[in-house]
Amino acid sequence: MQNFDYIISGSGASGLMLAYHMAIDPFFDEKQILILDKEVKNQNDRTWCFWEKDLGIWDEIVSKKWNTIYFGSQKFSDTIKILPYQYKLIRSKDFYTYIFDTIKTKSNITFHHESIISISDEGDKAIVKTDTQIYIGQKIFNSVMLSTDFKNQKQYPVLNQHFVGWFVKTTTSIFDADTATFMDFELAQQGNTRFMYVLPLSKNEALFEYTLFSEDLLEYQDYETEIIKYLENKGITDYEIVEKEQGCIPMTCYDFRKHNSKNIIHIGTVGGWTKPSTGFTFSLTLKKIKELTFYLKAGNTNMSKFGKRNRFWYYDLLFIDLLYKKNYIGATLFSKLFQKNKGVKILKFLDEETSIVEEIKITTSLPAGLFLKVLWQRIFR
Repeated sequence: MQNFDYIISGSGASGLMLAYHMAIDPFFDEKQILILDKEVKNQNDRTWCFWEKDLGIWDEIVSKKWNTIYFGSQKFSDTIKILPYQYKLIRSKDFYTYIFDTIKTKSNITFHHESIISISDEGDKAIVKTDTQIYIGQKIFNSVMLSTDFKNQKQYPVLNQHFVGWFVKTTTSIFDADTATFMDFELAQQGNTRFMYVLPLSKNEALFEYTLFSEDLLEYQDYETEIIKYLENKGITDYEIVEKEQGCIPMTCYDFRKHNSKNIIHIGTVGGWTKPSTGFTFSLTLKKIKELTFYLKAGNTNMSKFGKRNRFWYYDLLFIDLLYKKNYIGATLFSKLFQKNKGVKILKFLDEETSIVEEIKITTSLPAGLFLKVLWQRIFR
């Protein structure tokens, strides 16, 4: 058995963000750090998007930025300027390369390609079992989904943000490369919350993602059929599919933190670091990673004490409760949100940086009766 100070289980966005922050901070130079993952991460297997003000730590690998977003529905449509925010896109291959190039310069960080079987807290240490070895760590930071408990409970509903995306290239210049389509609900809802998400990379290249916020997933072909319909409705018929991507992100207020212990903390999606009401994870994870490294540097040793609920969790809880019970009204809810509030304020709210006064204005722009009903049911369930 090999011993390490820190073991990072999984090399997705959260695991690599943590490794990167440890690599660039001299405080962690004396720590022996192991990263475990069954896969070699060197492909464009996903796309991450987020908004932020000014320059950020990932700007060197940002593929595209937009100052304007589009929201569309039958009840309200608008092109919205979001400055001082910019909407930014990162391709995963660039992210992986950037992180691993940094990690390779650090002799105290080791990467092993192995499948993780289990993790356990033994009181004075933590254990990771893989398909080939057993490792001992003083602390484990796990981002691998090893438990499905959140799916099997009834206290907190679970929706999924699920999607299939096509990167398409057209023969002519037909896209507005300066505007990202944040949500376009002008398509058949079929009893769910369904929208198209469009990111134009240039005048003849764009990512089209058919996305749902719903409990059940579709057959793969159903997603592609809807992308084809959408392209045809936009008059886009002469194109090449360059790449495809697929994903599913749980949207729930389930308390993932209860699985943390003194020596084990779950991070990323399995740590509850996904914004429940939208499925956005990248930006929130970056915030959490910064907080976590500060927590470690402050000498804190009990991982179960990291993090706490804030008032935004309660907003998300009621929103997910309502969308779970009435999945068909998603387009209406988001339309009212964008119609009655400035886009910049919505992004600030989703970033959990608004004041209570701003939050009252935003939350009261949504149907009060529906939310009071789910609040009543939540209290007296």
